[in-house]
Amino acid sequence: MHLSGVVLPEGEHRDLWVSEGRITFQPVSGAETVSRGGFLLPGLVDAHCHVGIGRGGVHATGVEDLRDQALEERAAGVLALRDCGSPVDTRVLDEHLDLPRVIRAGRHIAAPRRYIPGLAIELEPPDLVAEVRVQARRGDGWVKLVGDWIDRGVGDLAPEWPDDVVAAAIAAAHEEGARVTAHTFGTDALPGLIGAGIDCIEHGTGLTEELVGEMARRGTAVVPTLVNVENFPGFAAAGEAKFPSYASTMRRLYASSGAVVRAAFEAGVPVFAGTDAGGGVDHGVIADEIRALHAAGLPAEAALGAGSWGAREWLGLPGIAEGAPADLVVYETDPRADLDSLQRPQRMVLRGRVVA
Repeated sequence: MHLSGVVLPEGEHRDLWVSEGRITFQPVSGAETVSRGGFLLPGLVDAHCHVGIGRGGVHATGVEDLRDQALEERAAGVLALRDCGSPVDTRVLDEHLDLPRVIRAGRHIAAPRRYIPGLAIELEPPDLVAEVRVQARRGDGWVKLVGDWIDRGVGDLAPEWPDDVVAAAIAAAHEEGARVTAHTFGTDALPGLIGAGIDCIEHGTGLTEELVGEMARRGTAVVPTLVNVENFPGFAAAGEAKFPSYASTMRRLYASSGAVVRAAFEAGVPVFAGTDAGGGVDHGVIADEIRALHAAGLPAEAALGAGSWGAREWLGLPGIAEGAPADLVVYETDPRADLDSLQRPQRMVLRGRVVA
């Protein structure tokens, strides 16, 4: 097939062809033109997603449920997603070539009774390293830790793991060839995680100026999931009667969340777009997250890159380049100038086939 338009992020008007599922800038005889004009963007990425979990935390019960969630993501222009933990085995989706590419982190790993019931593998600290090795081998190059959660004995957010155990677990994952990411809302778990060489922080609302500087020095990424942070006031209200300190903490983290993202970006921390879809956030809202990153202080083009070419490079997926798999979305207007245009994809090509 043949497409023409302004290729992003370079911004040059080019013709490209798709042959055997891959992009080439060399003309292909007899190719059918499937898109002319507009702006060609490397397929969007939801860098924090939970295929297998639907609204309200309901687990998918079969392949059709999984397909429905993946199709919601694809309808939003998401052609690749990083599944940051799922209690459901989603590998059957790899057989469905019309669905987004899925990069998995295996199961969440949490301390006993310190996370959402039914989602994580729960174990004591002495067992963490061994389970990290198991999940590293089951995933697609990622392991997901729960770094903090409410501690009912403390009445507030608190770390789940001792620092020495975290360090050993991250080292074990790296030995297995996997990167590690961790859920954190608060601050106290972050020094141990970052100091141990973790590769990414999810949410990161508790980041301080000092920790942001350390992440920038190390190249540690953050996926802020701002559309989920919008739920913090509700979390606070739900827990206030029993845990007033926790409620106060969540409101404080919510109030400073935009400033934290802006500070991280300005310090040079890699920032990527992820929605935390599944549970409290609907699937298919990556455009909302990209706009939220822009509202927090990222320039529009940087916010767009955080959900497209930048995220793809981070995950080892190419953009629009010679020989790359043909995964791209066409928009009528320039999404760098109008992020609202992300709500209106005109044409999608996935694995070299027009899918929408």
